[in-house]
Amino acid sequence: MRKTWLLFSQAVTVTVAALFVLATLKPQWLGAGSAVLPRPTLTVVATDTSPPDTSASAPGGGYSAAARAASPAVVSIVASQAAAPAQDEDPHWRFFFGPNRPRSGLGSGVIVAPEGYLLTNHHVVAGASAIEVQLADGRRAAATLVGSDPETDLAVLKVALERLPAVTLGDSAALQVGDVVLAIGNPFGVGQTVTAGIVSALGRTRLGLSTYENFIQTDAAINPGNSGGALVDAQGRLVGINTAIFTRQEGGGSLGIGFAIPVDTARSVLEALLRDGSVQRGWLGVEPQNLNPEIVEAFALPVTQGALVAGVLRNGPAAKAGLKPGDVITQVAGQAVRDAAQLLDAVAALRPGEPAALTVQRGAESMAVEVVPGQRPAPRPAAR
Repeated sequence: MRKTWLLFSQAVTVTVAALFVLATLKPQWLGAGSAVLPRPTLTVVATDTSPPDTSASAPGGGYSAAARAASPAVVSIVASQAAAPAQDEDPHWRFFFGPNRPRSGLGSGVIVAPEGYLLTNHHVVAGASAIEVQLADGRRAAATLVGSDPETDLAVLKVALERLPAVTLGDSAALQVGDVVLAIGNPFGVGQTVTAGIVSALGRTRLGLSTYENFIQTDAAINPGNSGGALVDAQGRLVGINTAIFTRQEGGGSLGIGFAIPVDTARSVLEALLRDGSVQRGWLGVEPQNLNPEIVEAFALPVTQGALVAGVLRNGPAAKAGLKPGDVITQVAGQAVRDAAQLLDAVAALRPGEPAALTVQRGAESMAVEVVPGQRPAPRPAAR
């Protein structure tokens, strides 16, 4: 009897210890530590190419109907960072700088689903210990960070409120230069503001704002505090998330050059964060470079478009596939590649671990190469 009790107690001890280890290191295996999030109910309407209907707008032919449709879904965001306790405990710091008070920043966000999901910018909520949103109807609520993607500067928040107004998603791929757009947000913390302009340019890249850039440029006034707010079309449908401005004014100020992330990109990031908790992107392990006439002549290349492989990471996916410095990648999975930025986007769209076909120009020879992309490493934190 004593031996049986001893074996039973040892088995219980080992089981409890194993459960403790799993709960600490792999809680998802036990179904703990991760709440099941409801799927978002997104309202998506393709952009109409017909002239905007202003019959419900102001008598002067304005866009008040579009503003009324989208404004209730745009919120103000206050993101707070807790004070560093180490500095508060330092008497020299307190003597010279006073008590280290919590810092807070202002931004905007857009409700995209009645379940409480909001889109905003990563840089608005990065490092925040507390996030509060204020709706256009005056309601306030604490928000939780569902997920964030620094490489597109997007983040998803969730609030637990009822009767939430959700914006209708448009089609940013159908935008054309000259289309009327409205920017809605909370500039300088003065309260919700609507400004109007047009689409000034599409596909803006190489701005140094994020890894993956495909910005909508607009002259609708965007100022500090508008980050994360809505860029909507003349029907009030969301076509972009306002992100940045070009300015030479101290403290920031609109000079008529603002940038927004297309809603198509924002929607894919939202769905990936809700589904996987992170955005899974393909990775080759190469250093790409744009082609220029000098490179084409030096390598005697018969092509003028593509991405030059300037370097190959040892033991990376590209190295294992046989790629070498000097190769030019002209296609990824059947998609033509014009330059290094397009190569980055095309590779990011690949699923890690699934073989993909590349078309590579090596000197005068065109080659078909199969590569198994890896998971893109997480980016290093950098100051914006």
